[in-house]
Formats: sequence, C-alpha cells, structure tokens
Amino acid sequence: MMTRLAIAGYRSLRDITVALTALNVVTGANGSGKSSLYRALRLLADIAQGRIIQSLAVEGGLQSTLWAGPEAFSRAMKAGTQPVQGTVRKGPVSLKLGFSGEDYGYAIDLGLPSQGSIFLNDPVIKTECIWTGERLGRANAFALRNGRGVRIRDGNGEWRQAYTQLAESDSMMTHCSDPREAIELLVLRERMREWRFYDQLRTDRDAPARKPQVGTYTPVLAGDGSDLAAAVQTIRQIGAAEEMDAAIADAFPGGRVEVTGAGAYCEIGMRQHGLLRPLGASELSDGTLRYLLLVAALLSPRPPALMVLNEPETSLHPDLLPSLARLIAQAAKRSQLIVVSHAPVLVEALDAAADSTRIVLEKELGETIVPELTRPSWDWLSR
Repeated sequence: MMTRLAIAGYRSLRDITVALTALNVVTGANGSGKSSLYRALRLLADIAQGRIIQSLAVEGGLQSTLWAGPEAFSRAMKAGTQPVQGTVRKGPVSLKLGFSGEDYGYAIDLGLPSQGSIFLNDPVIKTECIWTGERLGRANAFALRNGRGVRIRDGNGEWRQAYTQLAESDSMMTHCSDPREAIELLVLRERMREWRFYDQLRTDRDAPARKPQVGTYTPVLAGDGSDLAAAVQTIRQIGAAEEMDAAIADAFPGGRVEVTGAGAYCEIGMRQHGLLRPLGASELSDGTLRYLLLVAALLSPRPPALMVLNEPETSLHPDLLPSLARLIAQAAKRSQLIVVSHAPVLVEALDAAADSTRIVLEKELGETIVPELTRPSWDWLSR
C-alpha cells in the first residue's frame, strides 16, 4: 500500500507531501488543487506505461504544467507586507513525483532539455530512484538514474553500471526491469501498471454502456464503462453475485441487475420494484447507470493495488451517496482507494462508513496546501 505521496513543481502543487491509508478522501473548494493531485497520480501511473513524456505533451508540455509562482515564499510575502514576486532561482527547473510504501519507494525528477535540442518543450528525465522502505536514505536505494546513466545494486550490495546511454525520455522503470538482475523494478512496474483510474464513466445518451456489447470474460471494467454488461456477468459467474445484489438493493430497494444475451452480444437490464419487465440500459437514468458502473468497478474480481475515483458523485442523487460510501468502504478492504470529491454528503458518509483519511486541500497565494495534516518526512534525490 502507498503510504506517502510527494509532488513538487506541478501546477498548484509547489511542494506537497501527504500520508495515505487504505481509504483516502481528497476534498476542498473549487480550484483548491484536487484535479492537479489527481492528474499527478495519473502521471505517476503513466511512467510505468512508458508514456510520461507524451502525457505531459498532451497537457501542453512541461512549461505549462510547472508551478507558476515563485520558487519559494518569504515570510513577508506570506504575511502580506511584501508583494509576491520572483526571486533568484536557487534550484533547477523541475517537476518531481514520488511515492513510497512499507516495501518500496520511487521518485522521478523531470526537467528542461539541454541547449541544442530541437524539441525545447519536451521534458527530459533527470533523475530516478527506487529504494526500500518509506524514506530514501543513503543505504536503502537499489536503483539510481542520473542523466543517461543507471546503476543497480546487486545482491551483495555492490553497485553495477547497467546503462550509460539511456534515452532522456525513457524511464528506467520500463527499460531496466530485468527479472534476473532487477526484479524489484519489475515488481514495482507491474504493480503501478495495475493502478486504475475512473473519471470518464460515460452515462450520456450515446454512452457505450447503453449499447449491446460482445460478451467476453471481463474482470476489469474499462475506463469508459463500455463493457459494463460483460463485467457484471463476470462478477456473477465468479461467485460474487450476492455481494453485487446487496450493493444494488442498498441503493435501489427491490432492484436487481441482470444480463440478457442475443447471440454473441449481451446487454444490461435492471429490474425495479413495481415494474413488470427489466429496464434496458438505454432506458436507465444517468444516475442509475453511473451507480451500476461504479458497482462493476468496485466489485472487480481482480482488485488492483490502487484505485482512484475522480468525482464519483457526478449524476448521483444525494440519497444514493450513503450507499456509494458503503460500497467504497467495502472495496477499500481489497484495494487502496483514493476518492477525489467535492460532495460534502459523500465525504461525510465515507467518514461514517469506514476508517478513512480526509485530505482537505486549500489555496494560499495560489499554492495548494494541506493545513490539517502533519506533513510526513520526504527526501528527493539530488541531481
């Protein structure tokens, strides 16, 4: 489980480190930095997929994603006795992302390319590090990348130069994961590749979930919910039908979800108390369909190490939020969950349903801060 998350230089997250537990609820006012924290988590996941540079390019390049304020605030700036202004930069331009748990930790530092590059907006990877334990120290690192060179510590504690000309756009996570000599990199990379993000579950009239789908074994719901019927049927067939029925009945008393098929295609249907036939996916309200999508995601028979839900309350009536909170609390027993929400009803329901950690974000001089939580210790690898 991830126990610490550190971000520096990304949008409004000038320098933030938070402690995480099994169930974490990120909340705050509009513009407080919730979306930035969510995007930073997605960037971390993209590292293991080998597309961190492309993902930053989609966001407008490194320059548009960097912290736009001064490198540091003086006491006079914070007190309001001196205007906020730029200072002489002491450190290099960088965007840093990192996390750690009880077993492994990882951090990456991205910066500007050297002079002479034809792609001046492309970020390059300056340093990377993987270590054992929650905090980087002198003796617990086992893979270090500085510039183009990568060193890996062997079983005897001796450093070996694994690469000398690794491309500046390639992560050692994807290019140095040798099962014979760097099994820890491989383990951590595969764990990160299993992280799941749900923020694009479509419920509009043309949503894929409203159309018949080819039925295949589907232990993981797609990010857009396009394989909902197959995911529901998979949950039933692997033996979790009672759990799913309970989750549906908790939100819709007397309701039950079923899957019907015609040839190779299958379609979701929902029986509701008082109706003589099930309603097809095309007939369901946006809120009902979204709740079914969340049930399929959270009851996955292949739970990931980490699942992140971004504003799951969208389209849901407030009366459904306590049921959703109980569903999320149950899922947090199988996976670590981070829920980004600005719905007070859901946040309070999660507090009541489980032992959750509430991370309240606020803005101060354009910078996202977490005033109510104790900041855990964190050390970045120097360039």
